[in-house]
Amino acid sequence: MDYRRFDLNLLVVLDALLEEGGVNAAARRLGMSQPNVSFALSKLRHSFADQLLVRHGAGMRPTPLAENLREPVKRVLNGIENDIFAERKFDPAVAERRFVLSTSDIGELVFLPHLMRKLADEAPGITLECRSLAPTDLAKAMAHGEVDLALGYFPDLVGEAFIAQHLFDHPFTCIARKDHPAMDEQWSLERFLQLGHIVVSQSGRSQELFEAQLQRMELSRRILLQSPHFMSVPLLVAQSDLISTVPKAVGAIMARSTPLCLIDPPFPTPSIVLQQHWHLRSQDDPAAIWMRALIAGLFKGRDPSLCA
Repeated sequence: MDYRRFDLNLLVVLDALLEEGGVNAAARRLGMSQPNVSFALSKLRHSFADQLLVRHGAGMRPTPLAENLREPVKRVLNGIENDIFAERKFDPAVAERRFVLSTSDIGELVFLPHLMRKLADEAPGITLECRSLAPTDLAKAMAHGEVDLALGYFPDLVGEAFIAQHLFDHPFTCIARKDHPAMDEQWSLERFLQLGHIVVSQSGRSQELFEAQLQRMELSRRILLQSPHFMSVPLLVAQSDLISTVPKAVGAIMARSTPLCLIDPPFPTPSIVLQQHWHLRSQDDPAAIWMRALIAGLFKGRDPSLCA
């Protein structure tokens, strides 16, 4: 017999017949008609080349082959029920799992401190790995299951395969050294444009929003330094008359360790839309559902960097 052509539904009928000892009783147990159970028994007999069950008085008795099949059939059916169709559950209190996150330029500063504290309280076996990937690489990594979630500003994660949940909008701020002479004068657009600027240039990141706004307004400022990194900006600003425009969370973090002051740009600026993104492949994964709900509970409608 070629098992690949065997109808596994027949094993359900065989199990019921062996348990109930008759066609009528098996039909009641399975919610089937008596003729359908009789037809299934006929197919079973043909497949195994054995009578399997023979009439004995008011019931039926299994043949030796059927007796030998009783336990293997149960194991197969139990395996299908428990291993393939078992209810998928996720208990964060006892689970051990690593989630891979991709965060934008302000993601780690804004999200991770609060998320790590929450995990320590509710899911001590959960660990995180953060990766920074180029937009095209990130999309591929999420499609392959190598990244679970993207947190932050990711305008390139679009299409039917990607799902996004809006968390909150985040503003920009200007940073300058605390004793900067411009801070004692009237803060105006003209003054802003006259000052020397440090610009952080990162493709596909939130900083592009600010640059696009300047282009729309046809504004040109004095850019004295461009860098792909935020790390050197606070020291350079603190030791010069240069200023820089950065996401407010970044500026706030910088001001904690460096003598800087924060001031809003002297013209309307766009907000950074921060979201959590995931791929359709993880939409129904219980662990991923739990993590997304945890993040939404912490950050949806709440920018922690602006809360007291």
